[in-house]
Amino acid sequence: MAKKIKKKSKFRQKLIDKYRLVVLNENTFEERFSLKLSRLNVFVFGGLFSILLVLLTTLLIALTPIREYIPGYSSTALKIKAVNLTFQADSLKRKIAILDNFMKSIKPVLTGDIQPEAIDSIRLESQRIEIEESALAASREDSLFREEIESKDRFPLLNATNNKASIVFFSPVSGTVSQKFNPSEKHFAVDVVAKSGTPVKAVADGTVIFSEWTAETGYVLIIEHSGRYISVYKHNASLLTNQGDFVESGEVIATVGSSGELTTGPHLHFELWSDGYAVNPLNFIDFK
Repeated sequence: MAKKIKKKSKFRQKLIDKYRLVVLNENTFEERFSLKLSRLNVFVFGGLFSILLVLLTTLLIALTPIREYIPGYSSTALKIKAVNLTFQADSLKRKIAILDNFMKSIKPVLTGDIQPEAIDSIRLESQRIEIEESALAASREDSLFREEIESKDRFPLLNATNNKASIVFFSPVSGTVSQKFNPSEKHFAVDVVAKSGTPVKAVADGTVIFSEWTAETGYVLIIEHSGRYISVYKHNASLLTNQGDFVESGEVIATVGSSGELTTGPHLHFELWSDGYAVNPLNFIDFK
């Protein structure tokens, strides 16, 4: 026991023994610098210096661009660009998917796989028989007979017989028109405010050529009618008909909603097109 205590005291004495560090001029042996040290002081100061050095090195690497040279680290600007590129790629995928669905929906109509129930004016044009104008020239007897008939009736109703029966449109929904047709502002439709879930009806007989979801206008329905008219219904809450279905005038085809990014509340965005040109629906339909 006494030996252990004696060893401990010797070890402690070694730690606290003072040593003097002297710097001398080699030629003149003049004392330039001296410093009193102990082993304990050297250990303490050496440990503190090591800890401080490690801390400063860590902060230097973590808070400066030097960390980019360490494998596994990347710059903040590079991470931001990578995130932005990821979002852009995702948006492009969504747009491509929407365009692909639209092309798949419209392709059968363009190729003629889906034929509307209305009369196809293009097909009638191709079936017309060409007649030489010389064969239609009136003979002398025909001219005399025409003069005799016209002398009996000086007021023939020729204009009435030449008038064609125009298509009559049914109101798709009853409500208040919040925004009218305004081509100068590129608003080629009328917005009719109605309660969410109100039935949306077909304005006339026709064939559904598009019935899909779009990101900007939500659930969209497009119907082709006779006379080269096309009606468009946007921002619906739900669609009740599919592409290729034939609908009758006044048939419920969708419900009023507020779907899509470009909407401000429950309403029906209704467009009417004739021969590829937008027309004012208020000239044909009374929404009240």
